[in-house]
Amino acid sequence: MGSNRKRPFGYRMEFGEIVLHQAEADTVRWIYDSYLAGASYNALVDKLRERGITYDEGRPWNKNMAARILADRRYTGEAGFPQIIPEGQFNMAQARRQERASPCQKTPAQKELRKLCGGGPPAWVERQVLGLLNRLIRHPELITCPVSEDEPPPEAKKRHRELDGLLHRPPVDETQARGVAFRLAALQLDSIGPEEYEALRLRRLFQGRAPMAELEQELLHESVRHITVSNGTITVLLKNNQTLEGGICT
Repeated sequence: MGSNRKRPFGYRMEFGEIVLHQAEADTVRWIYDSYLAGASYNALVDKLRERGITYDEGRPWNKNMAARILADRRYTGEAGFPQIIPEGQFNMAQARRQERASPCQKTPAQKELRKLCGGGPPAWVERQVLGLLNRLIRHPELITCPVSEDEPPPEAKKRHRELDGLLHRPPVDETQARGVAFRLAALQLDSIGPEEYEALRLRRLFQGRAPMAELEQELLHESVRHITVSNGTITVLLKNNQTLEGGICT
């Protein structure tokens, strides 16, 4: 038999006093964290049904229940209810709900950001990614190359010795030396690993750019492999497998 819930989800009465229902309170925190990380109402409902904690006895979770929790200010400690979430987190959830209620036309960069995040991220993610990429524009030397401990290939060693011999045996045969130098350069280029190559490419990509006022789709596409959003933080994976981290702007 379904219950007529008179208290917000997350609380119970104990000796006439409103106290936390610990399992439900943990679920409330999970709902806010997941929603601010980009989860939709449908995704929240699917996971809530898997968690095994019901909103009302005998009633499965639905989008209205999740929305009701995300709109209830009492979770911040108002009206005599014990606090479950911080005021700032509640306000960020309201801003995200407002964004979703009045969607605007997405720019190419925002569409690219959505693909990289694997879903529609909240607005603060765009601001953080913009800040991280602008930092690389100002300081491209922060894009690092992995240190290679591999020995040069035997052929490269051989060509290096051959070039040294030609340059130290006058008169120098410039045509032959040039040919050996080109071959050595090609061998060295072939020996560069993909991560090192990507790091060098990214440095060239970021050098000489002016800081962006808003995200540019081309730079996002050319530099970022994936973006992970979790618990108010983001991890940006560059195409050289270097990671950058940021958090919610307040």
